Amino acid sequence: IGAGTRIDNLVQIGHNVRIGRGCVIVALTGIAGSARLGNGVVVGGQAGIAGHLTIGDGAQVAARSGIMRDVEAGSTVCGMPAVPIKQYFRQTAALTRLAERKGS
Repeated sequence: IGAGTRIDNLVQIGHNVRIGRGCVIVALTGIAGSARLGNGVVVGGQAGIAGHLTIGDGAQVAARSGIMRDVEAGSTVCGMPAVPIKQYFRQTAALTRLAERKGS
């Protein structure tokens, strides 16, 4: 665990996990074994990170996201499974439009 990293309550960190400097990991997050978090990574509450993955420097993981693939440095991901946040918002909007049409 790197210097200046803040870890909230109820966070589970698996074996052989490496966490960089200046990270913030919020409540109810689980990080499976051998995952690597770069410097300055922010992980929102109730997120889950699968084992043997790499989260790049400065990446942001939104709350309640499921990380099942590596996350590039500086990117922001959201959803289950996690996708880039812009894509997540587009998917959500499309599903809302489809549901409204179906209900008419």
